[in-house]
Amino acid sequence: QVQLVESGGGLVQPGGSLRLSCAASGSILHIVSLGWYRQAPGNQRELVATRTSGGSTNYADSVKGRFTISRVNARNTLYLQMDALKPDDTAVYYCTGRIYSAPGQWDDYWGQGTQVTVSS
Repeated sequence: QVQLVESGGGLVQPGGSLRLSCAASGSILHIVSLGWYRQAPGNQRELVATRTSGGSTNYADSVKGRFTISRVNARNTLYLQMDALKPDDTAVYYCTGRIYSAPGQWDDYWGQGTQVTVSS
């Protein structure tokens, strides 16, 4: 089994910064990609940023230039550096990963989510 555990959420004022972390653990053979999604009350879950094992990244237009996704491969840890935060960034942020746990056996895994609130 594979687990993804997020941390680093909290309350921050507009214009501030937060860094989210996601630790992947368990029966991990190979990580294809990791990413962040978010869901605000009343809204559908939406992509924030993704990163493949090869280092390719993809960002939602709404966060380009403000958020940075990165990974420490040796620790199977994913980060999301969020700068210039806006009230519209308020949401529960979820870590997700497409991960092989055995040869030919992969799944999409999700963390439990961490709340980010941007408010004065």
